[in-house]
Amino acid sequence: MLRLPELLNHFSLYNEAEQMIGITGAVDLPELSMMTDTISGSGVLGEIEESATGQFESMEMTIRWSCLSKEYFKAANTAATSQFTLRASLQCLDTDTGLTDYYPCKIVVRGKAKTLTLGSAEGGKKMECETTLEVYYIKIVIDNETVLEVDKLNFRYILNGVDMLEKIRAQI
Repeated sequence: MLRLPELLNHFSLYNEAEQMIGITGAVDLPELSMMTDTISGSGVLGEIEESATGQFESMEMTIRWSCLSKEYFKAANTAATSQFTLRASLQCLDTDTGLTDYYPCKIVVRGKAKTLTLGSAEGGKKMECETTLEVYYIKIVIDNETVLEVDKLNFRYILNGVDMLEKIRAQI
């Protein structure tokens, strides 16, 4: 069976302790940009932009809150690391049968507040506050299989079950 990924059907956001119902309608997940350097010289036709394995630029995640809340201000504490877990049901199409199916996705993120946007105040409207976190750790589990784990503080980079830094750690 080939499953054609279609969309994120629904998700819930959790802090370290509990489900955060009605808090957010959207979460902007981090962009993972590798740190690179330009390689050139004898035997190379021009330049190559080469990625340094396991070296990532700054990663940010933005949580869009409906209104100011205690949870919003808990995430603002720059003296403590915040952890959020997004649990989602991803919708797919079974290409053999044409039937719609679903598979789980879990994304765990740890980091510290970087930007707080208090939003706007207008009667009968959401405030649309935002918290932007500097991400130190991210783990993505799709269909109960870890596909990505980046732990910047503990020298860990797992991609599709492979420890990408194993050889480097052994050498240093």
